[in-house]
Amino acid sequence: MYAVIKTGGKQYRVAKDDVITIERLAGDPGIKIEFAEVLMIGSDAGVKLGSPNVSGAMVLAEMVGHTRGPKLIAFKKRRRKNSRRKKGHRQDLCKVRITGITGA
Repeated sequence: MYAVIKTGGKQYRVAKDDVITIERLAGDPGIKIEFAEVLMIGSDAGVKLGSPNVSGAMVLAEMVGHTRGPKLIAFKKRRRKNSRRKKGHRQDLCKVRITGITGA
């Protein structure tokens, strides 16, 4: 059984015991998380689509830990004007283990 959830403005295809990296959520490692925005549930019996969410469906997860993404550099240079701007960014992320999928 698998599901498609939406969190942090992105969509993820998850199954039981998957470990995914998503946008940072508040809380300490070890807390339980419930994702109620389930867009689709698929199993051997077929696929259940939501409009936009599947009613009564929920994905349960446990937070594994916090991490940070790779460093991204935004560098702008205007030639012959001695104008340069360098800016870096690292996204805050968290790792989540999917513990169960419940669907109505």
